[in-house]
Amino acid sequence: MIKVIAVIGFIILAVIIDCGGVPTDHRGYIGAHYWHHPGAFRNGFKGFCSVFVNAAFAFAGTELVGLAAAEAADPRKSLPKASKQVFWRIAGFYVLSLFMVGLILPSDSPDLLGASTDNTKASPFVLAISTAGIKGLPSVFNAVITISVISVANSCTFASTRTMQAMASTGMGPRFLAYVDKKGRPIWCVVIQLLFGLLAFIQEASVGSTVFTWLLALSGLSYFFVWGSICLCHIRFRHGWKVQGHTLDELPYQASFGVIGSWIGFILNVLAIIATFYTSLWPIGSSASAEVFFQNYMAAPIIIVLLLARRRRAVPARARDGSEIGLARTRSRSGRRGGN
Repeated sequence: MIKVIAVIGFIILAVIIDCGGVPTDHRGYIGAHYWHHPGAFRNGFKGFCSVFVNAAFAFAGTELVGLAAAEAADPRKSLPKASKQVFWRIAGFYVLSLFMVGLILPSDSPDLLGASTDNTKASPFVLAISTAGIKGLPSVFNAVITISVISVANSCTFASTRTMQAMASTGMGPRFLAYVDKKGRPIWCVVIQLLFGLLAFIQEASVGSTVFTWLLALSGLSYFFVWGSICLCHIRFRHGWKVQGHTLDELPYQASFGVIGSWIGFILNVLAIIATFYTSLWPIGSSASAEVFFQNYMAAPIIIVLLLARRRRAVPARARDGSEIGLARTRSRSGRRGGN
């Protein structure tokens, strides 16, 4: 609720700043000036493609609604409601708020990420408020950001531990990770996740920014593979559902855009991976180098290796007509079906 109030408050404040309603802001009416000078999109098409990894890193976690559905008391009701909320939250809290930041903060601000000054990691939201000459509020927003980071850590703990436990339960991980205590907590998975969390202290070292860049290289691009595989799984599920004689009326929940939406999502993720390869091979402002390439694209070869290793257990080609998909597994013990 704190984050919701903060984002809504920022959007309202950004409109006031853009219209010149802040007495301490000497810029007066701004309008769409910064969209034209210095411009909303830096370095042309290549600059547009270069931010895909960072954008994916920022949007990460929207897929957790599907993971949380497995532990919901009544997924038939909670999943459709949560899915709709995710769409509107992305549209409002991500797209609209960032659009307003672009209106009131120039893209060539020396304090933004990637600048040469010491304050390169300041939040664009805080910078937008500070640029308007508003006192006190930037500190409040920094506190909200800190709370948001803690919330993200909790979400990541839930997602990673449940994923490790599920993989171990299906034979795709060490068996000891499948252990769950009497209260339903995957203890060993939580321990491993917390140990990886200690990597955050590396940021205090002199090479902290370099280490963070490599960690971002591992995680940022991987989300395109995650979202693309989710779309592909939905496509395969709906194909298997049809081949095995089921109808859409049997599904308790159907995706708003159906299979077409999944195809669009899958293609967009593939295009994002290709675009990232392009900017990694020919980076902006520097010549091609192996270091720059792997800083942006290191996740791809790792995922490909894991996929090839996993193919040893893949279903034979002769059985890939949709009839081999285990739709019976989508039934819970109470006899309910899950689906999309």
